[in-house]
Amino acid sequence: MAADRQGPPEDERVGEGPEESYTSLLDLPLSSDLNRIGEQLHALARAQSTLQELLQAVVNITGELELPMVLRRIVRTAMDLVGARYGAMGVLDQEGRLLEEFIPLGLTAKELAELEGVELPRGRGLLGHLIHHPEPLRVRDISRHPESAGFPPGHPPMRTLLGVAISVRGRVYGNLYLSERQDGQPFDRHDEGVIRALAGTAGVAIENARLYQQVRNNSEQFQRLLLPRLPDLRPFAAGAAYRPASAPAAVGGDWYDAMLLPNGACAAVIGDVVGHDLRAAADMSQIRNMLRALCFDSNAPPSASLARLDRIMGAALDEAPIATALLARLEPADCAWQLHWSSAGHPPPLLLLPDGRVRYLDTEPGTPLGVAPDLLRPDHCQAVPVDSTVVLFTDGLVEVPGQALDRGLDALAVTASRFAGLAADELCRALVKNRPGDGHDDKAVIALRTPPLTGYACS
Repeated sequence: MAADRQGPPEDERVGEGPEESYTSLLDLPLSSDLNRIGEQLHALARAQSTLQELLQAVVNITGELELPMVLRRIVRTAMDLVGARYGAMGVLDQEGRLLEEFIPLGLTAKELAELEGVELPRGRGLLGHLIHHPEPLRVRDISRHPESAGFPPGHPPMRTLLGVAISVRGRVYGNLYLSERQDGQPFDRHDEGVIRALAGTAGVAIENARLYQQVRNNSEQFQRLLLPRLPDLRPFAAGAAYRPASAPAAVGGDWYDAMLLPNGACAAVIGDVVGHDLRAAADMSQIRNMLRALCFDSNAPPSASLARLDRIMGAALDEAPIATALLARLEPADCAWQLHWSSAGHPPPLLLLPDGRVRYLDTEPGTPLGVAPDLLRPDHCQAVPVDSTVVLFTDGLVEVPGQALDRGLDALAVTASRFAGLAADELCRALVKNRPGDGHDDKAVIALRTPPLTGYACS
C-alpha cells in the first residue's frame, strides 16, 4: 500500500445511479421484467455466496490466536471476499493518532524490491484523514481525491480504494485498506457491506488474540515465580532457561535447581511433573523444595535422595503426582571431576567435552517418582574433564508427537555442538530457542561447566 503521503480517501458513492421505483412488474415492458428479475436473482445468488464466504471467513479468523497471524489472516480474508489485489492493515498507536504497524499483502517480490528502503506509512495525509474520521470510505480514483498526495517512488499504481475501521472494545484498533479489484471495477456498496461485517468479526478475533497473549504472559510469569533464581555457584559456571508451552494458561511442571554443597560439590536437578495446569505447577513447587533439602545430605548417593523424596511425596501430598527427575552431583575426586547421578525416568544428561565432542550419558533411566516408591534406582558415575559442560533438560526440548525420541535427541546434540563455545547461560537460551521440540510442552534446561581444580584437594 502507499507510504505516508497516500491514504484512504473519503467515502465516495461510485457506480450507483438513482434507483427506479415502480408499483408493479406489470407496469414494465416484458423485456424489462425479465432483466429486473434476472438482476434480482443475480443479486440474491451473490448475497448467498457472500454469506457462505463470510461464514467461512469468520471460522478462519477466529480459529487463530497468535496476534500477528490474526492480523494477516484478516487482511487476506478481506482481499478474498471482494477480489482485491492489494490489502493492508494499519494498526494505531496507543494515542490513536499514528500508525504503529502497517501490514501489506498482495505485493509481488518485484514490487517489494522496488519499495525497499521506503518508509512504511505512519498515518499522515489521507491515512490520517481516515484515522480521525473512521467511517467506511470508497474512492473510484485516488489521484483525483483533493487530499491525495500521490505515491512514493517504486509504489505500484493503485486507483481504487476501500477503507474500513476495525474497533476493539469500542476503540478504533486500526484500519483495513483494500485496493484494486481483480475485475478492474471500483468497490461498490456490496463490497463495503461485506468488509464492514468482516470488520466486526475481526475486532472480536483481535480481542481474543490479545486476551490469549495476556493469559499466556500471566501463566509464564506465574511459572517463573515458582522457579528459583540460580544462586552464585562459583567457581562453576552455570545457566538455566525455561520456556512455557505454547497453549494458553498451560502452566506446567518443569523445573530446575542447583546449589553448592558444603563439601565443595555442586548439585543440579531437573524435573518434570506430569500435567499442564495449576495443580502440576503447585506439585512441582513442593517437590522442588523437598528435593532441595535432601540434596544437602552430600553423603547420600543421588538414588537414595530420590528414594527418600518418593516416600515423602506419598506421605506429604494428598495425591502424589507422577514426575520424572534427575539428580546430579559434580564432585572433585582423584584430581578430576566426577559426575554422580541417578534418574527417575528422566532423559539422560548431555556432556559437552572440551575437545568439541558431544555425547549422552545413556544409562538405565529408573522408575518415575510416584509410581513405585520402594523400587531401587541405580546410581551412575562418569569422569568429567575440566571445562566440560553438563546439560540437563526436560523432554519438552526434544519430543515431537509422531516422531521417534531419538530424532529429537540427535537434533539437540547437534544444536549443543554448534553453541558449545557460548557461556553457560547463553548456551541454555540457544538450546531453548533452537529446540527440535514442537513447542506444545513446557521445557527447562540447566547447564554446569566444570572449573579448574585449583583449590580442591586431590584424594
